Amino acid sequence: MSSWNVAVLGVTGAVGQEFLGLLEERKFPVGVLKPLASAKSAGSKIRFAGREIAIEEAREDSFQGIDLVLSSAGGSVSKKLAAHAVRAGALVVDNTSAFRMDPEVPLVVPEINPEDIARHKGIIANPNCSTIIMLVPVSPLRQLAKIRRIVVSTYQSASGAGAKAMRELENQSREILEGKAPTRQVFPHQIAFNLFSHNSAVDPETGFCEEETKMINETAKIFHEPVSVFPTCVRVPVMRAHSESIWVEFEQEVSLEAVRKVFEKAPGLKLLDDRQKNHFPMPIEASGKDDILVGRLRRDPSNPKALSLFVSGDQLRKGAALNAVQIAEIALQKRPAAKGSSAL
Repeated sequence: MSSWNVAVLGVTGAVGQEFLGLLEERKFPVGVLKPLASAKSAGSKIRFAGREIAIEEAREDSFQGIDLVLSSAGGSVSKKLAAHAVRAGALVVDNTSAFRMDPEVPLVVPEINPEDIARHKGIIANPNCSTIIMLVPVSPLRQLAKIRRIVVSTYQSASGAGAKAMRELENQSREILEGKAPTRQVFPHQIAFNLFSHNSAVDPETGFCEEETKMINETAKIFHEPVSVFPTCVRVPVMRAHSESIWVEFEQEVSLEAVRKVFEKAPGLKLLDDRQKNHFPMPIEASGKDDILVGRLRRDPSNPKALSLFVSGDQLRKGAALNAVQIAEIALQKRPAAKGSSAL
């Protein structure tokens, strides 16, 4: 079987660890695996395919002989190292915000615009997690009618802020239940037993935070057409998996039955819409799953051309690592196999 030499940049982070699991789970044809992280992690070990492999410091010369770089080490690291990886002959699938709005870099959700992968010049960008989890269910609705407007409220888990944020939610919950004051290091506010407006910078003129602006701009780039998106992003005390309440207005009426049929056939989705049992998408059921759960389908009684839905999707999988691995699987189908050693 053809194999490719893979570097995982940011391997110690939550998304980096998810990359490793998905490469094994999906039987990605890895020849040599090179785990890369900061200098402080160099020398420690990760396990992959039953073996221990030493982490190396991510440097400009780390990419010789590498075919694929799965990158999730932060935007500043990607901006510093991605060009060196491309010059060394690697394809970079980047999970940070560094290249998402670069007109020379495709921004891809494989279920929506896989054809854009062919336009890459060495780098392909992974969209923001909240954008992916919104668009995978919204995009197939375009088969029914043109979409005029999307109003979305997100309920974003601690996993969206990384492994340290997940530990902070766990630690704060324990501290509060023990009658102690919660310790804050990652989030600006208490996350346990609380929720707050997304912790990204807020534009003083528009009032939108960076997370909301990403959803607006990335939707237009992925759809290749302007779409009105009005988001409100909220951080909630959930360990992993984001949820979103999405209101969609079309240019003409669409039936809920037609929507259900579209969702039942759409890739990457699982319809969960049981009104009798009051069972709809929940983050606890989406966690660890590849598919985004979609349900709570309702017509807007004040607008016959609009309907709403509720979704939950694993931020670390489809919202990040899985989407990147899916991009790599498509992109590498047309690349020659690795010339280096097939040993891990």
